[in-house]
Amino acid sequence: MTSNFVDYVKILVRSGKGGAGSAHLLRVKYNAKAGPDGGDGGRGGHVILRGNTNRWTLLHLKYTKHVFAENGQNGGQNLCTGREGADQILDVPLGCVCRDAETGEQLCEITEDGQTAIIAKGGRGGWGNDHFKSPTNQTPRYAQPGEPAEERWVIIELKVLADVGLVGFPNAGKSTFLSVVSAAKPEIADYPFTTLTPNLGIVKYHENQSFCIADIPGIIEGASEGKGLGLRFLRHIERNSILLFMVSCESMDIKKEYNILLKELKKYNPELLDKERILAVTKCDMLDNDMIKQMKRTLPRTLPTIMISAVSGYNIKELKDLIFAKLNGTDNID
Repeated sequence: MTSNFVDYVKILVRSGKGGAGSAHLLRVKYNAKAGPDGGDGGRGGHVILRGNTNRWTLLHLKYTKHVFAENGQNGGQNLCTGREGADQILDVPLGCVCRDAETGEQLCEITEDGQTAIIAKGGRGGWGNDHFKSPTNQTPRYAQPGEPAEERWVIIELKVLADVGLVGFPNAGKSTFLSVVSAAKPEIADYPFTTLTPNLGIVKYHENQSFCIADIPGIIEGASEGKGLGLRFLRHIERNSILLFMVSCESMDIKKEYNILLKELKKYNPELLDKERILAVTKCDMLDNDMIKQMKRTLPRTLPTIMISAVSGYNIKELKDLIFAKLNGTDNID
């Protein structure tokens, strides 16, 4: 089945070229040499990206390989300026980054609704001959051509905007947790890589507060080199304020799994390690109190840890409290 979630497109964009200025000379009945009256050419159209909160994927651009703006019209007589070329506006979801496909240069980043950025600038219209008249050159017979169009291949990538990013191995219980704390309905099954695309969920908190959680496909060792689903989805946690590491209590070595996940993130982008981190041990409804106490002794002591069960609801409220406190800088929880 083809996914509706598209987070990467490559498009050829071309702005409009500027219209040429006019070199027209005015001729009237009573003045055969009335002088230059050539108008300016119109500006070529821009290619523009615009943030739109109603978009959540780049699916609408998946089969759009060429985007061309309109050329500006030439100037006319009687100092008439040519019409500007129509802009081409591409609506994209918030969180998109646009790069030049050849050089890798970042052209813009769209993070706000209605924010616009020009990714291919229309050529300026040329001046008409009226601009070039002078006491020593009263009838210039030349005008400027319009500036050429700008053409480039661009890559548009979506990095989802969320407060919390779920990080874990496949089948760690991330999707189940997201389905319990939010209205999101990710696919859930008892086999690895059930989640093939990022899922977003809004978690309601008391006093009309809320925060957003992003669940990405599970990471495996070597993901930073492209193994499994590779780095394709790791970029989706670059903007998260908190990374919630989720490791199943069924793991033979929880601390080792956490360190593997941490190592993969560091290889991909060392700055990810500067983010707030929480470790949640999942599926703890299968454990009794003694087993939980024993397991807690083996957990890393460098970050807040919590034992949870999305199925039974065990410590889910406490985890939401911890996340909200960290997001607001009010956490005082060990």
